[in-house]
Amino acid sequence: MEAPDSGDQQLRGVAMDEAQLDEFLRERGSGVLSLANENVAYGMPVSFGWDGDNLYFILLQFGEDSEKLDYAATTERATFSTYDFEDEHHWRSVVARGPIEEVSADDTDDVTETMFENAQFASLFPHGEPITDQPRYRLVPEELTGQQGQGYGD
Repeated sequence: MEAPDSGDQQLRGVAMDEAQLDEFLRERGSGVLSLANENVAYGMPVSFGWDGDNLYFILLQFGEDSEKLDYAATTERATFSTYDFEDEHHWRSVVARGPIEEVSADDTDDVTETMFENAQFASLFPHGEPITDQPRYRLVPEELTGQQGQGYGD
């Protein structure tokens, strides 16, 4: 598949510095977590918390089975992305890659606190199906990159 033709316009982004990355991750609160099982990918919208070093997620389970938890258990290296788009000159995106791990029971209160500081929660609760588990996960970024449109340099 070829990249879309942008005509005569050259698409440009500017790399975010560490402070811009941190600020953007603290204000966003939602994005897409991509997991994998062998060569099958699974991307899901998630709420997230950022403490300046790690990304945190609460992966809710409804009922007996959870595809997302199955994928989390088999993923060695996850990818997380979040973005904001106002117009062609005012946009920002961040991509993080690294190992994902379940957080120990001793640290769940810290994760919950981080989540409530900046996560955006959607009402995704199915009617009649109770939450059966709420494991917390940590993505430790080995790679963390951000780009923004040139309008942010004005």
